[in-house]
Amino acid sequence: MSNVGLLYVGGVLFLNSIMLLGKVEGKSAGIFNLFVGVLQVITPLYLIMTANGDTAAILGASGIFLFGFTYLYVGITNLCNLDTTGVGWYSLWVAILAIGFSLVNFITFGDVKFGIIWLMWAFLWTLFFILLGLKRDIGKYTGFVTLIQSWVTAAIPAFLSMTGLWNDIPSGLVWVITLLCVAAFVYLYFAAKPVFRKEPTETVPA
Repeated sequence: MSNVGLLYVGGVLFLNSIMLLGKVEGKSAGIFNLFVGVLQVITPLYLIMTANGDTAAILGASGIFLFGFTYLYVGITNLCNLDTTGVGWYSLWVAILAIGFSLVNFITFGDVKFGIIWLMWAFLWTLFFILLGLKRDIGKYTGFVTLIQSWVTAAIPAFLSMTGLWNDIPSGLVWVITLLCVAAFVYLYFAAKPVFRKEPTETVPA
């Protein structure tokens, strides 16, 4: 993924997490989702058109579309006050594909760092499916998880990549940070006490 695009994925995840926690109004967040969604559609189109048949480059660009269409869908849904089930079920499809991208990074490319990051994104999209598609009352918990992932899986890796420091980060350190994140997610689950009963959801947090 383009490092600039990944940086702004961090930005939109951060804003949407704050929205889920009740600090930002849905339509206001929807506008920024459209900005990032457009960026994440234009970028992979350019990468594919200039790939000259490079299958690895095309595969990488296809992953960016998952984000672009998510944020366009979120932005339009929030701004038009549409039902969220479409975004939710789309998120399930993306979560499944994210596991595939994770395996490709682990097995084909030997990229442990982004293999882990894609797994974390799969978990996040699964939460969006439960919240928006099944309409379960887990908004607060999803907000906290989104807040953490906005930095750990997007903003920080993008910034380190742009400064040339990402490759110097050992995979062992990434595993440690991942385990700390998992521990935080488990703690927050019990602290936020999400309720898996069906509840209406008015705004889209993805």
